[in-house]
Amino acid sequence: MSTNIDNADAGKTAPIEIIRSETLAPLPQPPYGFGNHFSDHIATMRYTEDTGWSEPRIVPFGEIPLHPSAAGFQYSQSIFDAFKAHVQPDGSLAMFRPEMHVARLNRSAERMCIPPVDPQMVMALMQRLCDVDRRWAPSDPASALYIRPTIVATEGFVTLRPSREYLLVVFLSPVGDYFAQGSAPVRILASDEFVRAPSGGVGSAKTGGNYAAAMYATRAATDKGYSQILWLDGVKRRYLEEVGSMNIFVRIGGRIRTPPLSDSILAGVTRDTILSILRDSGEAVREEPIAIDELFEAQAAGTLDEVWGTGTAAIVSPVGVIGYRGDEIVIRNGERGPTTEWLYSKLLGVQKGTDGDPQGWRVKVPNSD
Repeated sequence: MSTNIDNADAGKTAPIEIIRSETLAPLPQPPYGFGNHFSDHIATMRYTEDTGWSEPRIVPFGEIPLHPSAAGFQYSQSIFDAFKAHVQPDGSLAMFRPEMHVARLNRSAERMCIPPVDPQMVMALMQRLCDVDRRWAPSDPASALYIRPTIVATEGFVTLRPSREYLLVVFLSPVGDYFAQGSAPVRILASDEFVRAPSGGVGSAKTGGNYAAAMYATRAATDKGYSQILWLDGVKRRYLEEVGSMNIFVRIGGRIRTPPLSDSILAGVTRDTILSILRDSGEAVREEPIAIDELFEAQAAGTLDEVWGTGTAAIVSPVGVIGYRGDEIVIRNGERGPTTEWLYSKLLGVQKGTDGDPQGWRVKVPNSD
């Protein structure tokens, strides 16, 4: 292994120690699937009450030892976020809205009693990791480099309190389509039996416990032939909240609507991006409650134009079928709608640099070579 200290950001952030892997893994070939392959290195930082967040490092990819009674194991005190980097037409690599993802990571940290990270330090660390492993960034149009920062509580103890020690880990993965059917419309099941997150809970935090709690309901949905659960609110179990990996949008009678954010809904960065794109194009999007009954009534009246989900992994995914209480509606005969198609192409164009970026969402990864 070779070691060097990256002082490019000296004076702004702590120097990054880089220990390069002696052997590089062969690159996978598309289609990649989602989360099946991992690059040669990871980035790490450690936190203690005495030192704060320190020791930013890039090291060879490998397993990480944890104490058997670490709070991340015992009490699920962990968070993560995720975003993508895309190869640009000039061959450079650009992250998409990383600052907003780091800001959300810190909001999740606050809710889970985890010390916040310094955004500038984490940005520098993630950019350097992407630079070291930039050969893993796929250049084909349907793929991207997935970036996943994770924080887990590492102190070993068994009393119920926040940990005093944490580990931040960032790994990279070349990814393609999130859903097995690719860009074809998905089938989702609205559930009034299971609840993702109640008001006052941790639904707005990107914490592992939310996803673990969703697995049983999601398996029940897949057993019935659906891809994911469409969660309803935890009180009346009537109003749309989000899908397992996506925020939800509907177009009824020509008007676009999406549920308003709350402490039981994850504030999706892709959701925010799509809202900006729509409003910049002149669409008057409403953020307001949407009852599941409205979708079935609109379908019966012929006014349910489109339904789609948005997320980092799924990008913009059309919904073709919604099941609820033993009934089903098929939207647009199970085909992609024009709004969904346009939004997908527009967003991908901005991410991959083939379209303009007036908002400054693309952040270039500096090339140190």
